[in-house]
Amino acid sequence: MTKDRALEVQQVTLAYQDRVVVSDLSLVVPAGRVSVIVGANASGKSTLLRAMARLLAPRSGRVLLDGRIIGDMPTREVATVLGLLPQSPQAPEGIAVADLVGRGRYPHQGWVRRWSAADDAAVAEALAATDTGDLADRPVDQLSGGQRQRVWIAMALAQRTDVLLLDEPTTFLDVAHQVEVLDLLTDLNRDRGTTIVVVLHDLNLAARYADHLFAMKDGRLVAQGDPRAVVTEELVAEVFGMSARVIPDPVSGTPLVLPIGRHHAG
Repeated sequence: MTKDRALEVQQVTLAYQDRVVVSDLSLVVPAGRVSVIVGANASGKSTLLRAMARLLAPRSGRVLLDGRIIGDMPTREVATVLGLLPQSPQAPEGIAVADLVGRGRYPHQGWVRRWSAADDAAVAEALAATDTGDLADRPVDQLSGGQRQRVWIAMALAQRTDVLLLDEPTTFLDVAHQVEVLDLLTDLNRDRGTTIVVVLHDLNLAARYADHLFAMKDGRLVAQGDPRAVVTEELVAEVFGMSARVIPDPVSGTPLVLPIGRHHAG
């Protein structure tokens, strides 16, 4: 089992030059749980995740990891605790799948510790978990979008961090692989206790897989908690500007959002 890590955002304002994207936002990520951030496009979801991962320094406020300001921590130390799969990762030209996944082990290396059998095992396990073992020798830039996405997820898994942040990990994946990826993250959480934070667009998948839901609008946190309490018709209207019916999912019992378009409003 991994160690419970405390990840907290305190009164954070985030901006790109003069454009403020997130305003005075505070939240505590539940340790050892699966949290999902939802919201409409441009609501600040990915920007918030970047700040949590120390890729974007707050204009004001702070992000804390185990009570320490994450921006003040050494890069290697952060990387051994917190893994990130960004929205549009870039691979070096011509790199093979196994080599890219192996880069997830780099934070665990050092002047004394070299590549070991444990690293081989972590890479092999990550490839197997994402069903990419048969791609190990292929160049990443020759893969389909869905295959590449699974390889990036494998790299994140190989890092074996206590906290894992993922920005739209189901992008480019068909429905079957979307469910497989989210099942995989759930397994990782249940088997190892990994704290997972995921940005998702699909509200129904978010409601199914989240232990804790964060709903954002215009750079603010408007609701949070168990999806069964958070996902209501009123919230869908406020956050997504959409009329909907919310009923129990017949498969999972979690909220199921049925959008109402103007052709079906009657």
